[in-house]
Amino acid sequence: MTVMQAPAYARAEYHGFEASGSHFVYLVSAGAIFEIDADVRAVLARLDGQQLTHAALVRELSSDGTDPDEAEALVRELRAARLIQLGAAAPVMPQAPPADFPLQALVLNVTNQCNLACTYCYEFGADKIATPAGKPKYMTLETAKASVDLLINEAVGRKAVHITFFGGETLMNFKLLRDVVGYANGATAAAGKAITYSLTTNATLLTSEIVTFLSDNRVGVTVSMDGPPDVQDKHRVYKNGKGSYAVIEPRLRTLIAHHKTRAITARVTLTEGVTDVVRIFRHLKDDLGFHEVGFAPVTTGEERAYSLDDNGMDSVLAQFNILAEEWLEYALRGESHGFTNVSETISELISGVNKSHPCGAGLGLMGVSPSGDLSPCHRFTDADTHTMGHVSSGIDRAKQGAFLAKGHVEAKYDCQSCWARPLCAGGCHHEAFVRYGDTGHANLHYCDWIRQWTDTCLRIYGVLAVQNPGFLERFAERKGLS
Repeated sequence: MTVMQAPAYARAEYHGFEASGSHFVYLVSAGAIFEIDADVRAVLARLDGQQLTHAALVRELSSDGTDPDEAEALVRELRAARLIQLGAAAPVMPQAPPADFPLQALVLNVTNQCNLACTYCYEFGADKIATPAGKPKYMTLETAKASVDLLINEAVGRKAVHITFFGGETLMNFKLLRDVVGYANGATAAAGKAITYSLTTNATLLTSEIVTFLSDNRVGVTVSMDGPPDVQDKHRVYKNGKGSYAVIEPRLRTLIAHHKTRAITARVTLTEGVTDVVRIFRHLKDDLGFHEVGFAPVTTGEERAYSLDDNGMDSVLAQFNILAEEWLEYALRGESHGFTNVSETISELISGVNKSHPCGAGLGLMGVSPSGDLSPCHRFTDADTHTMGHVSSGIDRAKQGAFLAKGHVEAKYDCQSCWARPLCAGGCHHEAFVRYGDTGHANLHYCDWIRQWTDTCLRIYGVLAVQNPGFLERFAERKGLS
């Protein structure tokens, strides 16, 4: 005789945390945050390390004095919310986007040439994957116009599109940038779409005329720089070894003083010996006046002299936490702080992202090389191993599909049991390729760091949810998340 056993409840996959005296859970299957009360905590406590049938769970809750009907309703409610589940269910993964997912943004590498020789550069340094030999060094207007046309045609159903100008050093081909903006404004208007622009630059070629153009056309500007003179000049040097700080400092002050239509952001690359995050932030934010400052560890193979080791990453995280506390103090007063790394994570928590892929690369975003080759993003530009079509012939759907299938979080074994995967999804495709030779490999060297940082941001979210929920609402409105 076969004995049928009643299915039993288990706790779903979540990350619990406390903030401002309240208890929260970050529900992995939904990428959502819930504040939980004592009754919910009692249910979760009963299921800690064990499974209970429906009847047994209700019975145990009732034994503590809970009305049986209320216990019954609570259990059903938590099951509906997917906070508890019947049995040890397989991890819930986000579905893959549809094959005809519309394009939203292009990164135009208007040149692969640069007037600096930064020692850690992923494009020209020891870890480069680009194969630019024999290819155009500067994008032509014909190629740029074809790129704009491709973007409009592939942005089916979208009301707005975006172009980022990138290099090399972007401003080495400023004339093209200016002409592309003029063409794209007309082409998108004719197509009934809005368009926005941004660019990344090392700031060495900024002039008053360029700043005026960028401001007049609402071009968002991100400046790649590493900090005060002794830090900036350690790696961000000219080809003769001379540092670049003295050249860019007056240009930055002109940019920040006269570009009034968009926020000006600094993007810092952290390397061995360049981990004094707080000092760098103070200089860029307070001394130079950047509106936002963001930090990222250098992309590198495992054994480069400028790589960050575990001690370096621990130091970075400790200083991130100092700035995170400041960010929270500002937010509680209803003010903006300017530490981008918190702002970006809080934005994702507010919007409840549950990523199938780490970013939009190869999905809603593609890179375009000076020759017109398409790639998943600007970091794969001019890499023959990662071409994904051409602006003249369109997107290679087979290669795009293979790239996205490999990069889906469900395909990454190490992500299956990680509670931070709704935000991380395994990390940057390019970083994975440089480190492991596989765009579909999880960035295991960052896992602990990502979980700790995500926990920090969850607690910030929790404190604000209790003490100043209006800030989260206004923050969402400013970020266009509502």
